[in-house]
Amino acid sequence: MRRIHLLSDLLINQIAAGEVIERPAAVVKELLENSIDAGARAIEIEIEAGGKDLIRVVDDGGGIEAEELPLAIARHATSKIGSLEDLERVTSLGFRGEALASIAAVSRFSLASRSSTAHHAWQIESTGGSAAEVVPTSGPAGTRVEVRDLYFNTPARRKFLRSEATEFGYCDEVVRRIALSQPDLALTLLHNRRSSLRVRPQDQADRVRAVLGDDFADASLALDEGNPMVRLHGFLAAPTFSRATRDCQYVFVNGRFVRDKVIAHAIGQAYQDVLHHQRHAAFVLFLDIDPTRVDVNVHPTKIEVKFRDPQAVHQLVFRSLTRRLAQGRTAVPGDINVSEPPTPSSLPTNPSSARPATPVAGALRQTSMGLAVEEPQGLYRVLFGARAIDLSPPMVAPATREVPPLGFALGQLGGIYVLAQNERGLIVVDMHAAHERIVYEQLKCGLDAARVQSQQLLIPATFSVSPLEATCVQENAEALRKLGFDLALLSASTTIVRAVPALLDDADPVSLARDVLHQMLEHGSNHALTAHRDRLLATMACHAAVRAKRALTLPEMNALLRQMEVTDRADQCNHGRPTWMQITLKELDALFQRGR
Repeated sequence: MRRIHLLSDLLINQIAAGEVIERPAAVVKELLENSIDAGARAIEIEIEAGGKDLIRVVDDGGGIEAEELPLAIARHATSKIGSLEDLERVTSLGFRGEALASIAAVSRFSLASRSSTAHHAWQIESTGGSAAEVVPTSGPAGTRVEVRDLYFNTPARRKFLRSEATEFGYCDEVVRRIALSQPDLALTLLHNRRSSLRVRPQDQADRVRAVLGDDFADASLALDEGNPMVRLHGFLAAPTFSRATRDCQYVFVNGRFVRDKVIAHAIGQAYQDVLHHQRHAAFVLFLDIDPTRVDVNVHPTKIEVKFRDPQAVHQLVFRSLTRRLAQGRTAVPGDINVSEPPTPSSLPTNPSSARPATPVAGALRQTSMGLAVEEPQGLYRVLFGARAIDLSPPMVAPATREVPPLGFALGQLGGIYVLAQNERGLIVVDMHAAHERIVYEQLKCGLDAARVQSQQLLIPATFSVSPLEATCVQENAEALRKLGFDLALLSASTTIVRAVPALLDDADPVSLARDVLHQMLEHGSNHALTAHRDRLLATMACHAAVRAKRALTLPEMNALLRQMEVTDRADQCNHGRPTWMQITLKELDALFQRGR
């Protein structure tokens, strides 16, 4: 049996390296954070063989005095905190005083630095944790760190490293995270002497475009909400930009990249109503919070945090994202109150109130093409209800207003798509998907307000039920009434449908009732049903949405466009698919080779 004994400093540092320096990317992260804490405005990172052979980081920061170089690579030595009070309000990226000591313990390490007041630079070297004397060297103001032959003295750890390309991929991701969180920082990343990333100081939007590409930037929705104590800002990609993996999800707390379950859960809840199944959202979010309200000393890698009031953070993230996603791309500032979903009663009931009585000089005008329509204009009220906006031709946009975001309808294609023109070009709308979202939001609003209106059927419908379905009808009578249904048992195997939700009165009552009962049986009790409410309402909305091959008049098409513009989350249907697309005039010109 071994006796208790003290471990050597070298072994302690090697153990710490196993926690902090998991792979070359962790070295890059720690060195970059040190440079940023030192006030660097430009950093160059050079990597060879995925970081196994060389990691060199050069910055123009404040530098280190010659007498402090031995302390810089000593364990638990730092300039960033000095007391428990400092630890409780950490604002720097690094503070544990472990990183350089851990790196030096498992590599051939060199640290050269020159402060702004020094006449020349000074250097210290360490091989496997054994440090040499501080010697003078040449170099500009700032710090240069070289890490060679990583894990040369711990071969078991080196064997766990993956291919050169994979390890560099992790390093590249670390640099991109830093680039996103520090837009005023110039960064250059070289791998095997080839440039991988080069960014200059720029604003946040330009930095996001430079790092994540044009596709993300063009699909992103800017966000900025909060109060003096906490602020959430950044960019959300529209749900149509969803990804197969979580490779485009970035959350920063006080400038530090983190993975936090509270924030992740809030984001997932905000996206669940607009994201297609098995897809993942894309976003870059920054949470700025009072340092005393978040603990960053949770994990050696500092990638986890703990909030003093996690519920408040969850609510801020969830509500902010929900509001911004509800606005979508068609929001007209000042016109739409996105804090609450549009309700049927909030829409004009007088068709003439949606347009001026006479044309306005200089206004955009849509006139009839003189072609007959297949169905009378009254069909609009069957499809959308009398309470929605009815813009009959000729339609006029007042001179004081811009063209509506989704423009004016031109016609129908294949009985499936509505074609419209706005200021940018052509809009293509999937009419079933768009109407499904409109009905879905109205159902949710009505249920939240406990006022889903029922419509009595002129001729009640009956259908056969299983013993389980019959029991479900009896036990969930109140829940069914809240949803706008009137179902009752005529016998042990027959159910009658006397009323359905008014918004769904054009749907097949038997098919609709069967689906509702199926959802109730699948999710059990009323409590479980409440938890799956949105899925149930989405099923109901799908029944009520206008079907493909249904011919619409121009007024009906325009009514659909106007309702989309005032409906939350109208950019996607209930299953996460897009409801409309924009094709610009420039894109059409390219298709037809105009200008060549």
